[in-house]
Amino acid sequence: MLYFWQGFSVGLAYSAPLGLQNLFIINSALSCRLRRALLIALIVLFFDAALSLGCFFGIGAIMQRWFWLQMLVLLAGGLIVGFIGLRLLRSQPPDITLNAKPPSVRQTIATACVVTWFNPQALIDGTMMLGAFQVGLPPGQGAAFIEGVVLASLCWFVILTLLVSGLRAKFNAKVLHIINLVCGAVIIFYAGKLLWNFGRLLSNCFDNGNAF
Repeated sequence: MLYFWQGFSVGLAYSAPLGLQNLFIINSALSCRLRRALLIALIVLFFDAALSLGCFFGIGAIMQRWFWLQMLVLLAGGLIVGFIGLRLLRSQPPDITLNAKPPSVRQTIATACVVTWFNPQALIDGTMMLGAFQVGLPPGQGAAFIEGVVLASLCWFVILTLLVSGLRAKFNAKVLHIINLVCGAVIIFYAGKLLWNFGRLLSNCFDNGNAF
């Protein structure tokens, strides 16, 4: 159980920071009925759990083996995440209304896939964090650890949906704009972190005379 709860705490730390997934869930909880918002949260959870499993068991090893791939992902991820953050800062959300026609399940699946698997921030953070833990766990404890990570994501996404949906009446365009500003600032911080890591690795590469 020790490694299960360790995975649970790591999963909360991995899921809770404001990012594309959480912003998608917040906007869905604000504009959709609770039943549809919970369905969206579960769809996001599916892709998030698949990403966590991929990072834990495979992607980390691939990136550690190919240095040039790690450099490419850091650079491209930093630029893309920075663009997303700037777009959030410049966005002007409309007044919050309950959608009479919520997005279809197909549209929801496509959007959830994009904000998870095409989000370099989630890909790189998951790879660096979960891949590193996978290496350090005792033999046979990986399953308990990753189960804790997935359960933490489930708890976080469902609680976030219920909380925002219950407080929908207190949200308006101004509040959503503030949320977008906060999310945008956090995402830009992540972009700077990714680009700084890229520069650090590139500098170390030249200092050590290593080739890609």
